[in-house]
Amino acid sequence: MKHIFKIIAVLAAISAVWVALLETSTVPRSYTWLLPIYLVVALGCYGLFMVGYGLMFFPTCPREAILLQQDIVEAKEFLSKRGVDVGSD
Repeated sequence: MKHIFKIIAVLAAISAVWVALLETSTVPRSYTWLLPIYLVVALGCYGLFMVGYGLMFFPTCPREAILLQQDIVEAKEFLSKRGVDVGSD
C-alpha cells in the first residue's frame, strides 16, 4: 500500500509542476501541452533501458542449475514409475 502512495505522490508532484508551467510563462504554452507526452516517452525509454540492463547483467547460478537438473531427473523417474511417458531424454 505504501508503494501506491509513493506513486500517487510522484504523479501529484509532476502534475503540480505541469500546471505551474502552464500558468507561468517560463515555457511557451505550445511546449507545455506536450510535456505529458514527453514524460510517457521518457518513462518508456527508461523501462526499456532497465529491462535491457537487467538482461545484460543477469546473474548466473551454476549451483542452482545443477540442483534444477537433479530435480528434473527425479521428477522424470517419479513419473516414469507412475507410467507417464516423459520422452527419451
